Amino acid sequence: MTQQQAKPPLPSDDKRWKLVNATMRRNGYADHALIETLHSVQDAFGFLDETSLRFVAASLDLPLSKVYGVATFYHIFMLKPKGRHACVVCTGTACYIKGAGALLEGIQGRYGVNPGDTTEDDRLSVLTARCVGACGLAPAVVLDGDVLGKLATDTLIAKLEELN
Repeated sequence: MTQQQAKPPLPSDDKRWKLVNATMRRNGYADHALIETLHSVQDAFGFLDETSLRFVAASLDLPLSKVYGVATFYHIFMLKPKGRHACVVCTGTACYIKGAGALLEGIQGRYGVNPGDTTEDDRLSVLTARCVGACGLAPAVVLDGDVLGKLATDTLIAKLEELN
């Protein structure tokens, strides 16, 4: 008979940890609940930090490397707080050939932020995606969920400037 390993204490008194723990408990602290648990953490806190990744790994009795690997493999998971607005630049082949690199350089030049980061004022998160499925609109950008296509750098910067 296998002995149940003691679960780690919640990282803090923040009530959101109880929601995360409920997700794991509902799934029997099974390793197959990893993605659902990471979603629960991100829904509760907005992103996945080192503390949350360590807590999930210990709770599900998984190596931290596996939890980190899953968190970094899926682009939906954020390891840093996200900004009020999200700009996802497609870097797929068609978009890259049509100027996605220039769009990223324009954003970096104007806002001083690299892909995967958020501006210091938490206004804008800049991300990249391998493909957003809008190859006919290359270069394509997803700005707060809206697909914009055939963008020039100055047009994209103007749209970003319009955001509150």
